[in-house]
Amino acid sequence: MDNDARDSAASENVVTTTALYPPERITRVREAVGRAGLDAVVLTPGPDLRYVTGYDAHLSERLTCLVVPAQDEAFLVTPRLELAVAEASPAGGLGLEITSWQETEDPFALVAARLAGAARVAVADHMWAAMAFRLRDALPGAALTAAGGVLRELRMRKSGAEIEALRQAGAAIDRVHRIVPQLLKAGRTEAEVGRDIAEAILAEGHVSVDFTIVGSGPNGASPHHELSDRVIGRGEPVVVDIGGTMPSGYCSDSTRVYSVGQPPQDFLDYYAVLRDAQEAAVEAVRPGVTPEAVDAAARDVIAAAGYGEYFLHRTGHGIGLETHEHPYIVEGNTEPLAEGMAFSIEPGIYPGAHGARIEDIVVCTGTGADRMNLTPRDLVVIDG
Repeated sequence: MDNDARDSAASENVVTTTALYPPERITRVREAVGRAGLDAVVLTPGPDLRYVTGYDAHLSERLTCLVVPAQDEAFLVTPRLELAVAEASPAGGLGLEITSWQETEDPFALVAARLAGAARVAVADHMWAAMAFRLRDALPGAALTAAGGVLRELRMRKSGAEIEALRQAGAAIDRVHRIVPQLLKAGRTEAEVGRDIAEAILAEGHVSVDFTIVGSGPNGASPHHELSDRVIGRGEPVVVDIGGTMPSGYCSDSTRVYSVGQPPQDFLDYYAVLRDAQEAAVEAVRPGVTPEAVDAAARDVIAAAGYGEYFLHRTGHGIGLETHEHPYIVEGNTEPLAEGMAFSIEPGIYPGAHGARIEDIVVCTGTGADRMNLTPRDLVVIDG
């Protein structure tokens, strides 16, 4: 299947909300809470709450939270003025108790009353510190801990519906990369190009633009470069790292390198090495292999060619409802990969005068890596 056919197929295969956020997920979370030796988990608006219920709740000073006790039914707490929104969300179709509170009520006391006697309670990693302190005060007999570890195993192993959502996100950001050569011209600033790319990210189906990195010349040697007013010159490599969030909540992230005119020979030399390193890391992915081994597969190729000191970051990060989540593809991570894990493979070489990074999102399958990004990884030389 060619890229256009693949994009068309992805757009037609719409992932349903029920498939992405199945009702039985709450049961799996409750079981995870029990296995962790906790009495309950409290999830405020953010990726964990959306993962469990599908509710992309508004984060504000008013408490919204999902409470999942280990030995009782889960319930959602929401401000009265947002009750209709909560009921209309996917959470409203889960058969979940939704409890609202009035402006003059204390929602933390409401939660504490339902968790009387709890000794260990986990709170969302994204809960505001002020809210965590208020819950602590409302539950003086309970020790609070972070909930990330409870949900980590569930969120790392993507379901078929989640993988399809990531595939659609990959197809959407691929379509943006295909029009980048029309936007990159000598004499334009990084900011001008970045603005056009951001518009294209939205036009190609994302609901938000999460980042646009356009690093020209020496700015390409800064992996997290921000857009600037630097004018792109002829013969300069340009690193374009872009991503956004789809209506499903799942994220895209892909990096390609372009050159406006023929780049210097030293750049071409190390770009060829980088291309081999990225391919080696992708080829290393399979169940049972450790993330640090995948990192080493890329790093060893780069080091053997004499560019080891210019590879400044880990080889990859997990992706899903967050652009960066577990698993992290880095030295020291010895937890074996498993089917359904999704992450980036993005080695880079950054000597200083210019730099390069190639990034694809892959999913670990039973036999290897399934790429979510299919645009060519060769250097794109633009006659502009």
